[in-house]
Amino acid sequence: MKTNNFRTMRFHIITIFPRIFDSYLKESIIGRAQKKGAIEILMHNLRDHTINKHKKVDDTPYGGGAGMVLQVQPIYACVSEIKKIIAKKQNNNAHVILFSAKGKKYTQRTAERLAKYANLILICGRYEGVDDRVAEHIADEEISIGDYVLTGGELPALVLIDSIARLLPDVLGNEESAKDESHKEKNYKEYPQYSKPQEFNGWQVPEVLLGGDHNAIEKWRKNYFKKEKKQ
Repeated sequence: MKTNNFRTMRFHIITIFPRIFDSYLKESIIGRAQKKGAIEILMHNLRDHTINKHKKVDDTPYGGGAGMVLQVQPIYACVSEIKKIIAKKQNNNAHVILFSAKGKKYTQRTAERLAKYANLILICGRYEGVDDRVAEHIADEEISIGDYVLTGGELPALVLIDSIARLLPDVLGNEESAKDESHKEKNYKEYPQYSKPQEFNGWQVPEVLLGGDHNAIEKWRKNYFKKEKKQ
């Protein structure tokens, strides 16, 4: 079943380090998906939207404390411009995400939900954090990819793009590849996979996979982790 009703899904990345994405997004499945037109990734340099003549986008936090905080003004200006472009060229099916350590935990269910949007606007924080008025008034939701702290939102943006893109039509070489994966439902893990050679260093491929009995193989795959839990 298709998870997206749009020919091209667009990811708009707001960052102060647009070149940090270059290598990963040009390679492998994500690179091919862009060439096919299944997805489009657009970079927006936050510094292009500040009213500060020195292109400064951060300042000290009110109330004191260590580090610098990304300001609300350039983020508001950047998101507003992106939304205007979307409104002119496509429909208004856009969703704004702020990556934040205090955001909701990212899961496969989240990826499936977000894959239904035509446009995702991804705000990559940096430094000590982002002015909280962004979370309150600009972003539609805050997302965290785990219980740890990163130096910025660029890695979470890559995680989100990769996990969503592979759910879209014409992205994976074989659309069946995404059907039986880990986390397709709560607590589900995909069965182990093996390839040639049949034996390596004395390590054998399970006998059931070698006999050609597809019913037995399907049963083994379906029950593998149920057996693991009982042990």
